[in-house]
Amino acid sequence: MTSLLAADTQQPIRGVLAPVVTPFRYDLEIDTSAFIEHCKWIVDAGAGLAVFGTNSEAASLSFAERIALLDTLIDAGLPAAKMMPGTGTASLKETVELTRHAVNAGAAGVLMLPPYYFKNPSENGLFDYFSRVIDSVSDSRLKVYLYHIPQFTQIPITLALIERLVKRYPGVVRGAKDSSGDWANTEAMIRTFGRNGFDVFPASEALMAKAVAIGGAGCISATANMYPRGLTELYDALTSGKPTTTSSTALAVRDIFMSVPMIPAMKYVISKVTRQPAWSVVRPPLTALPEELGADLLRRLEDIRFAMHGRSA
Repeated sequence: MTSLLAADTQQPIRGVLAPVVTPFRYDLEIDTSAFIEHCKWIVDAGAGLAVFGTNSEAASLSFAERIALLDTLIDAGLPAAKMMPGTGTASLKETVELTRHAVNAGAAGVLMLPPYYFKNPSENGLFDYFSRVIDSVSDSRLKVYLYHIPQFTQIPITLALIERLVKRYPGVVRGAKDSSGDWANTEAMIRTFGRNGFDVFPASEALMAKAVAIGGAGCISATANMYPRGLTELYDALTSGKPTTTSSTALAVRDIFMSVPMIPAMKYVISKVTRQPAWSVVRPPLTALPEELGADLLRRLEDIRFAMHGRSA
């Protein structure tokens, strides 16, 4: 293994990333061709790929599926430098292997959940978990982005834990995705650790402007699956100081999708745009969006003249 002390020249990943939705066939197997097509569309629009995130239904994917699917993307020519795969699981061993595999594939970073089954773990226990993953992978190319989504995991990534990890693993524990929706927490992460190269991504474009203004790295947003070019244009405008007209559209798109079950809603819209009905399939325990909700969703998107430009049958 490469030493953690070896030189690292890889540029950090910043900007807009999509937690890519995972297409399934009617037999619930992954449709790899549809997945590659969607990922290429997102990358061509300027966004990165946070595959195996919450909106990817990652918790419903097996260890073997994650390994194979990442290999499929690399083999298809998708740029590893634009990828931040989710590798955090409740299993220490699987997290190590998924993380090692992502690093060896050349991914720019990994997005790592805390171990989420046992509730109320001590800070020492969480520190030990992340430390053992990092020490086991033992590779200078490893860049860990901590995934703070306490409404799902019930396990927060606290500022105190981040401080300990950054101090122990400078340059390796590289950032965080804050999906809490709590701006005060996102702001505290950026102001406390941002000056030391710790990149913080809020999970919503609604917070991106405030985050970027104080040093935030962009956003990792579900609706980057639907409107990647608009969000990347918004990020570019925010970082360059240029005016943009995409902000109001981006927020309107997000508001509409947040008003319905988001994962089924996004897949429903993609199924209609691409004329591939199986795109609407989700794995249990999720359920597909009812047709009446889907029809209303499409009407509301038409009202704001939303279109997935370049994404069609």
